[in-house]
Amino acid sequence: MSVSAETERLLLVMVVGTFAVASLASFFVSQTDKRKAMLVHGIVAIALVLVTAAIAGRWVREGQGPFLTLYDVLLSNLFSLAFVYLAIRLLVRELRPAAIVVMPFLFVLGVWALVVPAESIPLPATYDNYWLWLHVISGKFFFGLSLAAAGAAGLLIAGRFRDSQRVDAITTSDTDNAVWRLMSMAFVCQSFMLIAGAVWAHSAWGRYWAWDPLETWALLTWIVLALLLHARVTFRNLPASYLWGGVMLVFGLAFLTFLGIPFVSIAPHKGVM
Repeated sequence: MSVSAETERLLLVMVVGTFAVASLASFFVSQTDKRKAMLVHGIVAIALVLVTAAIAGRWVREGQGPFLTLYDVLLSNLFSLAFVYLAIRLLVRELRPAAIVVMPFLFVLGVWALVVPAESIPLPATYDNYWLWLHVISGKFFFGLSLAAAGAAGLLIAGRFRDSQRVDAITTSDTDNAVWRLMSMAFVCQSFMLIAGAVWAHSAWGRYWAWDPLETWALLTWIVLALLLHARVTFRNLPASYLWGGVMLVFGLAFLTFLGIPFVSIAPHKGVM
């Protein structure tokens, strides 16, 4: 069943409001207490249901997925980032305080989606390819994993995890290890994103790589992440704060790659996640 444009916008307003509530809850409710943390679990789950309804209704109404315009990409990222972070919250207790960073970020993405044009543009025939699906899905997992890791790294730099431990102790070492597990998984996801994207590009344009701006920024992000993981293993005397700053840098590059470069370049990738 399709959803009208007005209903879709109402759902998006509700999503933004839900993330605002989640942002406040993440500041004032202990995220290390299992029962209290469930409050944020539930709020994020509600936001996820609302944004899923908006995407599904738009998909049925327009007859295509949210792949092309900035509005589409913001809407789909609200879903994927919330989904990945909710899964991380449920599975990795050490990273729950990162909600202090992640929830406001999702709130800002939601507000951004509200102020950009919501028109739909027909998808090119080259998008009818399952390698594109694999490319997009692996990219969204990479983005979600790096967001959660960057949020935790930022709190580690600021020392906020000490302030969040009001019930049971989570050591800096526990959180640091969790951050690097996420970054390792993010590296795998981004590597597969590049491979699947190259295969799709060959199918769509007859070449695996063309150094267009989006491809170049994606490769740069991958190189920086690879160097960061290598530095953590090789340079053991490097201050942890430098490495955590590197995690935040990787997320910054990912943000530009996913939500900046595609919408300012004239490359074939323009407007595509």
